[in-house]
Amino acid sequence: MRLATSLAALSGALILSAGLAGSARAEAVCSHDLRVLAQPRDGLTLLEKYKDEFKKLAGASFDIDYLNENDRRAKSRADASTVGKYNVYYIDEANVALFASSKWVAPLLDYYPKEYDYADFDPGRQKVATYEGKVYFAPLTGGGDLLVYRKDLLDKAGMKPPTTLDEFIADVKKLHDPDHGVYGIALRGQRGSGANVWRWMPYFRGFGGQWFDGNTPAFDSDAAVKATQVYLDLFKYSPPGTKTGSWDESTGAFLSGEVAMLIESTPLAGEAIDPKVSKVVGKVGYAPPPSPLTGGGYAHGLAIGAKANKDEASKKCAGLFIAWATSKENEKRRLDADQFGELNRSSVMTSDEFNQKFGADLGKALAETAKVTAVNFWQDPEWPNLGDHWGIELEELIAGTRTDIKGSLDELRDYAKQLVANRKS
Repeated sequence: MRLATSLAALSGALILSAGLAGSARAEAVCSHDLRVLAQPRDGLTLLEKYKDEFKKLAGASFDIDYLNENDRRAKSRADASTVGKYNVYYIDEANVALFASSKWVAPLLDYYPKEYDYADFDPGRQKVATYEGKVYFAPLTGGGDLLVYRKDLLDKAGMKPPTTLDEFIADVKKLHDPDHGVYGIALRGQRGSGANVWRWMPYFRGFGGQWFDGNTPAFDSDAAVKATQVYLDLFKYSPPGTKTGSWDESTGAFLSGEVAMLIESTPLAGEAIDPKVSKVVGKVGYAPPPSPLTGGGYAHGLAIGAKANKDEASKKCAGLFIAWATSKENEKRRLDADQFGELNRSSVMTSDEFNQKFGADLGKALAETAKVTAVNFWQDPEWPNLGDHWGIELEELIAGTRTDIKGSLDELRDYAKQLVANRKS
């Protein structure tokens, strides 16, 4: 065991030193310190310990201003559309379309040094960072969906993890035993494009649904009706608090041992093995979502501000900072710090070091789910408005204050037509 640990440490050191050596060959292109607007992340805090390393590499340092998620979104939008003081913006799947279409950020790969190997990022996160064929940010966090299940409950029932949606629904019903404190599944019912709609979308896309056909709404379809009905039916087997709950309620019920299976975003995997928050440590298995469900791809990351970086040299400087910040060597540092939610590179998530920390079964499941991870939402600046509107209707359907699924979708279609018309005017 001691030998294996030593070899793993040596391997990690070699990876780190090799990466830093490669980085040191990059040209020092920065003539001024960079200003970065972001929201708090452990991975960014870790970077601040290595400012001298970046200054030696690039010829300048950096300063990061942190704001909570909502304030970060508001300030970055205001700054990018007016004065443009920040060289680097932290953006996410919900606003990449707005920033890219407004030309507030520059295409990343035009200024991202090739030796930093952008292709090494998880394929699902690359999809989310791409808008109309161009990449706009490098991931700091993200993921897709995993089927997360209680191995002990499935073993006791003589069941294997389901691979199809029909099997999944049948297993949810079999494992549902609320009289003994176990619910078959946990869902999200709280309104919001990132709450109930986010968990509904894999069913919608898995059944063949699409948001638009050109500028014409196409979501008032049989696929959307079927997806909604399945989602509503599954709430019969979800803990009561989840009908008005979001991530915290859904994952909290699983971590407390009340849920047999759920399909959730990959950060849950890191929490499930943390004894500080999980009562099911050692009892959890992972698999890709059952077919035909798609994984809900999301990511947050760093993008090059267009206005603050007025010339090519400034854009190269910002691109170098982003490449360094998300590099293999800094990812290795985040791995060493047990920052599971900050890991984004395939080479790290399939490494021996990752497997030793988090388990080979999780690494395998992450690789498999990346293959079915998709951009489930409408990639458009108006997505938050449309998604949140549907979230209100979906919450009412879950609560039973609204009962007509097709009528609700038709109402959403009319709202979408207004959004498209307003965009054209």
